[in-house]
Amino acid sequence: MNRRQVIVVSAAVASTILFAGSVFYYDRVGESSVETISDDASLIRDYSPVIGPASAPVTIVEFFDPSCEACRAFYPIVMNILAQYPQDVRLVLRYAAFHDGSDQAVGILEAARKQNLFEPVLEALLAAQPEWAPHSGPVVDKAWQAAAAAGLELERARQDASSDEVTAVLEQESKDIDTWRVEQTPTFFVNGKSMQTFGPQQLVDLVESEVKLAQGTQ
Repeated sequence: MNRRQVIVVSAAVASTILFAGSVFYYDRVGESSVETISDDASLIRDYSPVIGPASAPVTIVEFFDPSCEACRAFYPIVMNILAQYPQDVRLVLRYAAFHDGSDQAVGILEAARKQNLFEPVLEALLAAQPEWAPHSGPVVDKAWQAAAAAGLELERARQDASSDEVTAVLEQESKDIDTWRVEQTPTFFVNGKSMQTFGPQQLVDLVESEVKLAQGTQ
């Protein structure tokens, strides 16, 4: 199996438990109806990684943690949404490095961007997440090994990952997390709208609604 297939299979096994626990959290925290929280430009930064066409009328913003099991479970779901609406939807990723070692994983991802390997390395880190981000604590060397297997040139990447630029990104992400009241990952906004309750179908439905609005069919 390739990396994406590994992620899909693992997600299918883990998602039921993960989503069940998360629904309770979001039912309590997100009790208000779906609404646009703010037009603040801080929801998307110029440096934010983007997957999908820049001109897409619908934007999913995901605050994610590379160590987060639920983020890993949601990855194939979000990719399926992008595949379903290849011209209408784009994904913007924001870093919420809540777990130990996640800041170093973000450094790896940012270094991968400089080598035009962001998506392959992201998929490699998610596929290898059980090895480098176990509950007992991070084993970041295994994250580097996974990134190298995806083609990352390590000597250059290690320098880029520990740069002042990455530190500044993490600092800004932390501020924006507070602004948008992000308390767990993944947290999604679709065209600035939050989810009332948490789950894969809720995300699919919200994206579908925004696509129909953009197309003038709703």
